[in-house]
Amino acid sequence: MSSRVEIDLVKLGSNVEVLLNLYGSKKIEIMGVTKGICGIPEIAQVLVNKGIRVLADSKIVNLKKMRDADINAELVLLRTPSLREVDLVIKYADISLNTEIEVIKSLSAAAMRNEMQHKIILMVDMGDLREGILPSDLNSFIQEVIELPGINIVGIGANFACLGGVRPTEDKMNSLSLMATHIEEVIKFPLTYISGGNSANYNWFMASEDIGTINNLRLGESIFLGRETLCRTRIPELFTNVFTFVAEVIESKIKASLPEGEIGQNAFGVSSQLQNRGQIRRAILGVGCQDVLVTGLTPRLDIEILGSSSDHTVLDAKRTDLKVGDEVEFDLNYGALLSVMTSSYVGKKYFHTSKIDN
Repeated sequence: MSSRVEIDLVKLGSNVEVLLNLYGSKKIEIMGVTKGICGIPEIAQVLVNKGIRVLADSKIVNLKKMRDADINAELVLLRTPSLREVDLVIKYADISLNTEIEVIKSLSAAAMRNEMQHKIILMVDMGDLREGILPSDLNSFIQEVIELPGINIVGIGANFACLGGVRPTEDKMNSLSLMATHIEEVIKFPLTYISGGNSANYNWFMASEDIGTINNLRLGESIFLGRETLCRTRIPELFTNVFTFVAEVIESKIKASLPEGEIGQNAFGVSSQLQNRGQIRRAILGVGCQDVLVTGLTPRLDIEILGSSSDHTVLDAKRTDLKVGDEVEFDLNYGALLSVMTSSYVGKKYFHTSKIDN
């Protein structure tokens, strides 16, 4: 394929080691989130080889992919199951995150049909307004759950900075710790997972001398892109270039910087807002929005992305003499990573040796 994503497995492994040591210094375990890389076994295996024992994904097909590849980890469905997929959840997930009593009742029935026990983590909404049980409803919710056969509550969790951008502050973490203590009193045994959040929790972790009872974080972007997710700041010692998007130049010509003629909407219903730069070298890549989230790409050369259609991306090459057949490398943000790993149009190439730089 003329476009591909290159994955440096050595740098990936180094990121895992650094994060395990960092969070392990305060006895926080990492749950490796694989949804951004579609549960690809070659990548999941690196996480497990370096010491991560729990992998989490929001797609059952990705859990199945890792299960079929004999990835030796406990597998977690990273969202509330739908009612229509509870039998698949029981089959492929050791644990699922849950917020709805009707879903847990269906999981209980599926577990009993299969003569199994299914573990659940209860997610509480602490202000980000994505998924979660309201804290005021938690007590009655637990009372219903503990009566259900085949279901074991093994944890409590909260989500931050995914939808509403709410920060995981010390006050939020203290509240979650108190809720965890209350649940343990009700169910009369300790919770395995008190999951305080995700890659957005880095600043809270670094600033907190007392992390309360929090013992787990669900990390994806920090592992794969080397950043915390509140400000996208690089975490020290982590590589931010584990993944490289590569695309080929299919046209390179000196052209005007502004369209000529009457202007309407483009292919995506947007009116052109281009800047007049005079005559420029416009290079075109043979990829577009069908291949990658173009707005999530950052060129490693001194060039600029001017825009894209479904299958073309147009660059201002500036002083770079890009020729037809040249390859251009890009860094990716999380959205771009998710799109290229999902796209069947983008090749995946794995490197087991690395030039260690950043």
